[in-house]
Amino acid sequence: MKLVIAVIQDYDTNTLLTAFSKNGIMATRIASAGGFLRQGNTTVFSAVEDDQVPLVKRLLASNCGNREDPSAEEQMRFVDADEFEHFAASRIGGGVAFVARLAHFEKVPRAVPVEETESGSRD
Repeated sequence: MKLVIAVIQDYDTNTLLTAFSKNGIMATRIASAGGFLRQGNTTVFSAVEDDQVPLVKRLLASNCGNREDPSAEEQMRFVDADEFEHFAASRIGGGVAFVARLAHFEKVPRAVPVEETESGSRD
């Protein structure tokens, strides 16, 4: 088994987790921050079988790819023509993934609520 730890942009989180779910891959997400612009990130943890790692990598690549910052066009309206040559649209997206061997993996079953007795007290 492998543990995949992927750090992606918040913007890509729901799309990636939907793709994981459609492919039967369970994952846990944790909000995180970092990087050059200190933008919000999500760290996604997923324990998968060895043969599922290529699928996870494909899903990461297709759902967390680089793209131009949609706010770049709006920012260009405020740039003087003589400064335009120094303006560059920002590329955003992408991420980083770590794949590690797991020595042990155990899924803890969901807690079951204790049924109340007829008198209203709990057992």
